[in-house]
Amino acid sequence: MRVPRDLSGQELIRHLAKLGYGVTRQTGSHVRLTSLEVGEHHVTVPNHDPLRIGTLAAILSGIAAHRSVSRDELLERLLG
Repeated sequence: MRVPRDLSGQELIRHLAKLGYGVTRQTGSHVRLTSLEVGEHHVTVPNHDPLRIGTLAAILSGIAAHRSVSRDELLERLLG
């Protein structure tokens, strides 16, 4: 599955809530999310519209590595 090119930071935050990520804090336009499932994991999402493709790909790759799944499988869970 291709990485979406029109996803905003707020939309990504809503989708990550499905995986158990919750907002921990916000500094300026950057929101830090934390998940306690499968161990503690933190990820920072810029609250931009749209997210840059490289930024989104890096965020998704980090989450996929933490959960030991492929990025495509993670995209299917989030957006599929």
